Amino acid sequence: MSLVLTRINVHHHAAPGSNALLDINLSIASGEQVALIGPSGAGKTTLLHTLACAHKPEPGGEFSIAGVHPWRLSPAKRHALRTRWFLAPQTPPLPPRQRVVTAVLAGRLPQWPLWKAIVSLIHPREAAKAHAALMRFSLQEKLYERVDRLSGGERQRCGLARLLMSAANVFLVDEPLSALDPRLSRQTLAVLQDEATRRKATLICSLHQVDLALENFPRIVGLRHGRIVFDLPRAQVTDTMIAALYQNANATKHTAVPDLIHTARANSSPC
Repeated sequence: MSLVLTRINVHHHAAPGSNALLDINLSIASGEQVALIGPSGAGKTTLLHTLACAHKPEPGGEFSIAGVHPWRLSPAKRHALRTRWFLAPQTPPLPPRQRVVTAVLAGRLPQWPLWKAIVSLIHPREAAKAHAALMRFSLQEKLYERVDRLSGGERQRCGLARLLMSAANVFLVDEPLSALDPRLSRQTLAVLQDEATRRKATLICSLHQVDLALENFPRIVGLRHGRIVFDLPRAQVTDTMIAALYQNANATKHTAVPDLIHTARANSSPC
């Protein structure tokens, strides 16, 4: 499923006069795998939420999904469209007293009738599938544990197992490795990328682990202060560009970002 953003601006919800995203132009083809990198507060999470229709862009820009403009649809039609993608936040919203099996099976809710969802709260309807999803993240022994007994990293992987249970063909994944050690980080990325490849799904993943982004993703988008600084194949992303992206991250938007964009263009070669 393709996604196209043209001249998109998004305001901070807590501060309506300031922008979280500024003049975003981004086109992602169906089946692409893209890493978003940049310092904290760069706009990575806001961009993912905008792609998930959780944040509405300001008037004047255009946002389309597979040629459909979601904010021109009725709420009911937009909700139906949203069942085709899955937003995995850094901290998954898992009810603490819920069993892991139930939390994972929640990924099936958009496809289930109401009666099946209610019955599954008492007697999980597809526990074997939930077990198989957890196994891919080495969590199968936690199937009937309560969520509040999981570590932070286990909760992250439980949320990603929920993604595997969904029927989504767009994966929007926010910092999935923040609570994981290096071995589990590589395993988790491999599962996400393998599943996206198998489904021919689009995968957009924000990462603070720049080395893993460059190692695993064919396309890298660098953000800072709500702007796209560079959008390049990984082979064209230089150490100089990475250093500039993260240097003086607290510098003001108006002075730092244009210089960074100029540096990125100077160091990149034509695709």
